[in-house]
Amino acid sequence: MVRLALVKPTEVTRLTDVNGDVLARVKLGEVEEIWYTSTGGARVHGWIVKPPNFDRTRKYPLIMEIHGGPHGMYNVGFSYMYQNFAANGNVVLYTNPRGSTGYGTGFGNAIERAYPSVDYEDLMAGVDSVIGRGYIDTSRMYVGGCSGGGVLSSWVIGHTCRFAAAAVRCPVINWLSFSGQADVPLFTGNFFDKPFWEDPAPWLKQSPLMYVKNVKTPTLLMTGELDLRTPMPQTEEYFAALKMLGVPTEILRFAGEYHGTSSKPSNFIRTQLYMMSWYQKYANKSGPATMP
Repeated sequence: MVRLALVKPTEVTRLTDVNGDVLARVKLGEVEEIWYTSTGGARVHGWIVKPPNFDRTRKYPLIMEIHGGPHGMYNVGFSYMYQNFAANGNVVLYTNPRGSTGYGTGFGNAIERAYPSVDYEDLMAGVDSVIGRGYIDTSRMYVGGCSGGGVLSSWVIGHTCRFAAAAVRCPVINWLSFSGQADVPLFTGNFFDKPFWEDPAPWLKQSPLMYVKNVKTPTLLMTGELDLRTPMPQTEEYFAALKMLGVPTEILRFAGEYHGTSSKPSNFIRTQLYMMSWYQKYANKSGPATMP
């Protein structure tokens, strides 16, 4: 808790220090705010979390986490998960690609009738921006996300092989089946002009499942068994396809979890441990950046 005077908002007086005793024994990773340019000249906002005792001359693995929504946004709030990833030796990248809220109507509506599309381009531009700083080991790059982040992380691995492993969580994989499974059947009206029975082509074009034949990235899938928003059958469709294609994959079903995998403290930690274990398993095994 802090106190500030409205006439001088830059003068802030701290009144409480609830976590002082805990943080006094912990060295947190530095959080760096970044802006970078994507396709079409779009300016994209994001943050990098660096490992404690960061050494610019070293090469670090990169974890890119993608937010959900898709009309959501990251902010400057403290993230235990990202600090945990950084404490385990990873650089973490999280950004607000087009479709995110907080940057104006045009920016937020850039994915209207085209989700995913330019948001994917913004994510890749962010990765390239961090790589350009010279401290990323490009053979150890990983991608993950839940909900809208599950949509985009599955889209990413269907369009590039540059990531060594992926953690796709609570995704939408097939917009056609999703419309009859989810608790938000009208949600797809944001993305398609016509119902699929009139014109299924756009629904298929925007479904990550349609690009599964391109996937070479080892993929961990995680979803709550009680999820009504991005139901388990979405994850199962992707898992079955990856298995048939011979892509290394595992599915983790979280009992008692609705949307997401982290409502219980044990699952909050378990989610992170599963992700880091999966990423470490496939360190230094990335493929070419282009699809076959």
